[in-house]
Amino acid sequence: MAKATTADRGERDRTQAPEPPPAPRRVRMPGMRTLVVTGVLLVLAVAGGIWLLYGSAWLRVDRVTTSGTEVLTSAQVRDAADVPVGAPLVSVDTDAIEARLRRKLPRIDSVDVVRSWPHGIGLKVTERKPVLLAEDARNSGKFVEIDRKGVRFATVDKAPEGVPHLELTPDHGGAAASLRRFGPDRLVREAVRVARQLPREVARDTRNLKVRSYDGISLELTRGRVVEWGSAEKGAAKARALVALMKAAPKARHFDVSVPTAPASSRS
Repeated sequence: MAKATTADRGERDRTQAPEPPPAPRRVRMPGMRTLVVTGVLLVLAVAGGIWLLYGSAWLRVDRVTTSGTEVLTSAQVRDAADVPVGAPLVSVDTDAIEARLRRKLPRIDSVDVVRSWPHGIGLKVTERKPVLLAEDARNSGKFVEIDRKGVRFATVDKAPEGVPHLELTPDHGGAAASLRRFGPDRLVREAVRVARQLPREVARDTRNLKVRSYDGISLELTRGRVVEWGSAEKGAAKARALVALMKAAPKARHFDVSVPTAPASSRS
């Protein structure tokens, strides 16, 4: 075979050499006219959005709805909320509305003020529920409702059914000392703790809850039955002991669960 000449090798090398990379494509930058037009469109879009939210008649408050009321009426809630009907919906101060409702209607435990686009404001109310009643010292024949947090939130002419009456009776030296030490508000909160700890079947029959001292709380039930509860401590254990006692001694009239590990009952 004939040997490849130097010229042949040079020709082959040139044939197999890689092609040079393509020249980079020039990126066309937007012209000044395009930038100006884009800027104008953005400004118009923002201005239009602001006008739509604040200046147009399309997104203004024209109705106020309420939900969750039981004792309160929808009209009472709307009047206390004082929502600015006709104002732009986006400008309504929901925090201020909530504050007004809490201040004017203490029966309200919580409230959620929401925008209901495009035209409404919704007021979702949760009312306080009484767990105890106390006689109003300033208004004979009226009652003060006390909720599960110990808050006195309303005065009513008629006592709600099924709510025990609270009696603070510091009628001897030890009880008076307890009252001075803890204060009436603390003793009321302890009474509320007891009311919340009562088993359902006991709570249903409880007529009065008496507080003589911090650890001298008792219950007066239907059919002349009395329960010595003691303090509000160990409430779950006391509730279990009381239910067991009532089942074991259905004719008993006096129950003592102040020491839940050693409960007692008697007919007298």
